[in-house]
Amino acid sequence: MDNVPSPELTAQWHRRFAASCNNRAWALSWQETRSDQDNREMLDAAHAASYHWDKVGTALNHARADVTLAHVHALLGHGELALAYARACLAFFEAGNGEDWDLAFAHMEMALAAVVLGDRDLYDRHYALATQLGQAVADIEDREVFLEELARVPVLH
Repeated sequence: MDNVPSPELTAQWHRRFAASCNNRAWALSWQETRSDQDNREMLDAAHAASYHWDKVGTALNHARADVTLAHVHALLGHGELALAYARACLAFFEAGNGEDWDLAFAHMEMALAAVVLGDRDLYDRHYALATQLGQAVADIEDREVFLEELARVPVLH
């Protein structure tokens, strides 16, 4: 059984795959146009990241994976799934977990899910909170990253 990797090595690979898949999902989400294959890869990468974080991650890693899943499902027009993942991460971050930008992202994902669902009240409430929290992010670089992402959320009329 010498070919069986140690638990430490297995955990290291899970962390590496989780981070790599998460980054790939976000990179694909930023493309202005995506093919059907790109969309499939984006969805697969988001779910793979979540799977690997489930194996070795913390509650914070799981909540951030839910942010990614909410984002990807919204971009693909899966409103109910996007909302479910957004609600899950929002509950975690509203409990005071994570960084200041995490809560801003959770509200942004709620707003994005609302766009897909056509829910103006939900959109207005969460977009306003995302904007307020995003502008208050302490770290300048984190704030800029968040506000750039928030600017990609369509306006719901």
